[in-house]
Amino acid sequence: MRIRARHYATQEPVEIVVDGGRITSVGPPTGAPPDETADWVAPSWFDIQVNGCHGISFNADTLTKAEIRRVADVCRGHGTGGFCPTLITGSAAALTHGFSTLARACDQDADLARTIPAFHLEGPYIAAEDGPRGAHPREHVRPPDWDEFRRWQDAAGGRIRLVTLAPEQEGALPFIERLATAGVVVSIGHTAATPPLIRDAITAGARLSTHLGNGAHATLPRHPNYIWEQLADDELWASVIADGHHLPPAVLKCILRLKTPSRTVLISDASSLAGLAPGRYPIWGAEFEVRPEGKVVLPGTGFLAGAAVFLDACVSHVLKLGLVGLQDAVEMASVRPRELLGLPVPRIDAVADADLVLFDCDSHTGGVHIRATLSGERLHGGSDGP
Repeated sequence: MRIRARHYATQEPVEIVVDGGRITSVGPPTGAPPDETADWVAPSWFDIQVNGCHGISFNADTLTKAEIRRVADVCRGHGTGGFCPTLITGSAAALTHGFSTLARACDQDADLARTIPAFHLEGPYIAAEDGPRGAHPREHVRPPDWDEFRRWQDAAGGRIRLVTLAPEQEGALPFIERLATAGVVVSIGHTAATPPLIRDAITAGARLSTHLGNGAHATLPRHPNYIWEQLADDELWASVIADGHHLPPAVLKCILRLKTPSRTVLISDASSLAGLAPGRYPIWGAEFEVRPEGKVVLPGTGFLAGAAVFLDACVSHVLKLGLVGLQDAVEMASVRPRELLGLPVPRIDAVADADLVLFDCDSHTGGVHIRATLSGERLHGGSDGP
């Protein structure tokens, strides 16, 4: 396969030859006709927070390998070559089922194992109160339990690499220390912690803030508060949902200025409603609404409940706002998340694995359109949907 596009970092036109799932040569364009063309080529996106899509939830007690494959294929249509399936607060049985089903699917399918090399546990060790809890079901919120976590890690085949929790939960600080020692990345999220507790969590080993600015009270003290404290700490990276709904442009700009693109990770937080038409849908015994503008909410409230779009929309949004250039936008969606989790970062070099996204970018609006995602020997066409 011969690919022709501009390198996202150098901006130089390149021709990439791929054979057997590996890049065999990279150089200036030749006279040979390409098989695929695009404005740009870059390492594929990696999304550390995908809860599902198209009506499929990784928390569902009916989750199947076919549904996992469906989510992976949909994500690839949006430029996401890899992602962390994210299970949120739920019963012990539901989480065990989800992690064990994901692990079996990866054990049986090398392509899925390549696409989802790490899992994300978001909860149930989070704040119980309204606001910080977000859309997580209150009845399943609880303090950290190492034995319980180990059972889930065993079910996951050791693939849980990221845990989001609230440091104010009883026993959270020693739990963070044990996770960090075990090589699991700890993220502060869905929290109402005091600033001193935030600092204690960082000392214990927390490295990330999950969707900073969301999963929070609607009203906070001017200062001090847990958002300022996380913003100010240079040891914490931040993930942000840059979909145009979760964070106002001014807030997103402040986060990027303080954390810089080198410590910021773009996430979609795609829910099971991602990619569905506007309407109301029952999930977890409650009703959620996808609004025409693409926002997912708990009806009758201002609470957001995940996102309805994918990572290509987030890359587009930061570009349209002019907050960063193309290289930074791409790397916040591809390089940074893999670095955070200690995963190999795809290279556009000879003998590297082919893990690429081909996309066009509107020079006036910054809007990104995915042409194709190449994962090994599989080429996935871009999606025209949300």
